[in-house]
Amino acid sequence: MIYYSKPQFHNPWFLTLLLMIFWTGTLLPKLSAPALAQETNNSKTPKLTLELRNQIETEKNSAKFIYRTSKAQWDPARTAIIICDMWDQHWCKGATQRVAELAPHINDFVTIARQKGIFIIHAPSDTVSYYKNHPARKLAQAAPKADNLPPHINQWCSWINDAEKATYPIDQTDGGCDCMPKCPQHSPWRKQIASINISDQDAISASGTEIWNLMEQRKIENVILVGVHTNMCVLGRPFGLRNMARYGKNVVLVRDLTDTMHNSRMSPFVSHFTGTDLIIDHIEKYICPTISSTALTSQSAFRFKNDKRSKVVFISAESEYGAAETLPQLARQLQLKYKLACEVLQGSTNTQGKDRNNIPGMETLVDADLVVLFARRRALPARQMQYLKDYLARSKPLIALRTSSHAFALRGELPEELPEGLPEGQPEGLLQWKNFDTEVLGCNYNGYPHGETLVSIIPDAADHPILKGLKGPYQIRETMYHSLPLTPSCRPLLTGKCIDGSDDNPRYKKTDAHVPDEPVAWTNIYHNSRIFYTSLGSVRASFQQKWFQQMMINAIFWAMDKPVPEIETNTALH
Repeated sequence: MIYYSKPQFHNPWFLTLLLMIFWTGTLLPKLSAPALAQETNNSKTPKLTLELRNQIETEKNSAKFIYRTSKAQWDPARTAIIICDMWDQHWCKGATQRVAELAPHINDFVTIARQKGIFIIHAPSDTVSYYKNHPARKLAQAAPKADNLPPHINQWCSWINDAEKATYPIDQTDGGCDCMPKCPQHSPWRKQIASINISDQDAISASGTEIWNLMEQRKIENVILVGVHTNMCVLGRPFGLRNMARYGKNVVLVRDLTDTMHNSRMSPFVSHFTGTDLIIDHIEKYICPTISSTALTSQSAFRFKNDKRSKVVFISAESEYGAAETLPQLARQLQLKYKLACEVLQGSTNTQGKDRNNIPGMETLVDADLVVLFARRRALPARQMQYLKDYLARSKPLIALRTSSHAFALRGELPEELPEGLPEGQPEGLLQWKNFDTEVLGCNYNGYPHGETLVSIIPDAADHPILKGLKGPYQIRETMYHSLPLTPSCRPLLTGKCIDGSDDNPRYKKTDAHVPDEPVAWTNIYHNSRIFYTSLGSVRASFQQKWFQQMMINAIFWAMDKPVPEIETNTALH
């Protein structure tokens, strides 16, 4: 039998030993639970793979931007989602309705995120006191003061720099209500909308200081913003995009889980939803990248039910003819002048590397009304290629430019390695579509002759809607393609004649005296899909011509079976 005598409990070293056992075995795990949980997540939780989209200026002060998509691998334990101002009621009735529609999708997004180990912060400004007894509120208040607390973290940030201020795209000085009549401004919000669940393990705070303390306590480096309103609170709040970006966090906006306060009767006089698109463009250029909710949900991106705009998806994946520059410019023109919704999917412009064979975002083709393709010699992961094939199988229209005749036909052997960071469950292997030219476009691509091209309208096609406003002939500094023979379902619209260039550039000097004329633009039908293809499209030649820009606008509306708009005096791309 073992027993302890009274003198042992009075022995100082014995008491010290008991206290050490008690402290390390009981209290310490409770006090450092976030840190220990974090270490557990680091070892067991897979990284988040995100496709970050931003826009970079082609040359300083050029005001011309191209899309860039980059991969990021984020540790969930070092990542937080901030839900901004998703109130139960807004002074604008339209805003209240859109929040109610958006909220379930945000809830689905954060539910998945929470399961992955991402920390959720609910930030319903002006209403935090409603949650004074909630464990999530107490958790936020209990975070210790961070050693690196930024000096202005508790203040609104109006602009991140002068360049952002100078290029802000919409006028929101009236408050942004798009209702008729306009709603009177007041403060009816009391709490966060109930359809977004708050877990006891989440945090509730609208204080920049508290949120920063929380993130530093948990060593959070990555921040994801969802909620409203993009052009106001999501950007400017103390915990908003501008402050997170300027104080060094890796911050992104979920571009389909947000909404603006934009009045379509204010500059630039576009629809409410186009106003949101313009703000997202602005954020990608001057503040931070964006992602789609698809990154976590694997579902189609959210879209408001009242967004009735036709959706045009541009696929850019080539490195020779400037598609990365021209397609975004065309998309912006369609947004501003023609009330279309546009999305640009930008593949790599590198001439080598695994990322060449990856076009992020192909899932957006699920609800696209038109695809505009400008790609050259890519093989795609099976799932990405299937999105395109399924789109065309649904009898949806396609416009293809220049190198798209050999968009999915590689030279040499098919790479064995897949691009990095593909979604979970991605089928193995890359796919080509070598007969895309003959099967879909109705042509037979076979190289090109040297020389410039004289473009003329085929007389029998002069009344075609795609040629509205065109006269010709037009001489352009661009080689034509050998495309014959065309399939019987094709209707040629423009023909090209190879001519001698005006200088000594060997590419544009005619080397063969007997080059036959070739069609350079035609229509086709594939699975009842309207197809328009042109072998032209260089940023240095075709896209510099107003007639070509007009033809593209005409083709877009023809492909969607819509009336071709009236000819505008200024069709220049900006």
